[in-house]
Amino acid sequence: MLTFTDLHGLRVDLSFTRGEFDVEPKHVLVFLKHQNKWLCTIHKRRGVEVPGGKLEKGETLEDAAIREVYEETGVRVKNLQWFAEYAVHDASLFCKTVFTAQFAGQEDIEFDLETSGMLWLTDEEFAHHPNLSFHMKDEGMEKMLEELKRRDK
Repeated sequence: MLTFTDLHGLRVDLSFTRGEFDVEPKHVLVFLKHQNKWLCTIHKRRGVEVPGGKLEKGETLEDAAIREVYEETGVRVKNLQWFAEYAVHDASLFCKTVFTAQFAGQEDIEFDLETSGMLWLTDEEFAHHPNLSFHMKDEGMEKMLEELKRRDK
């Protein structure tokens, strides 16, 4: 397990072992790489980040991941796989499950009040985009990208 402090000063625990945290995940994040580019969404307040969000009532984590990717980008996914979990020690502890997925298609969608579009970024663009969300700049994100690269070999 990796423990680090995020850019907001909160303690975060990252694990690549399923079920390591006592708190049930209620948030999701999805990494999808297609034709050597990462799928990203443009959050109106936070900036460029990978798609994700909160579970809605009655959803599984997998349902939420599929829905969030589509709502934020118009991309349909397949082969959704559990990848990691992280727990953020905020005023109330919360846990996020991280998935990987493969591209299954894309539709033009109307973007909502939260997001203003989507991008496909190369590794270099993903690492150095000038408008990256704070979520994309911490030690945990670096570790997850390293692990994804290691598993890709």
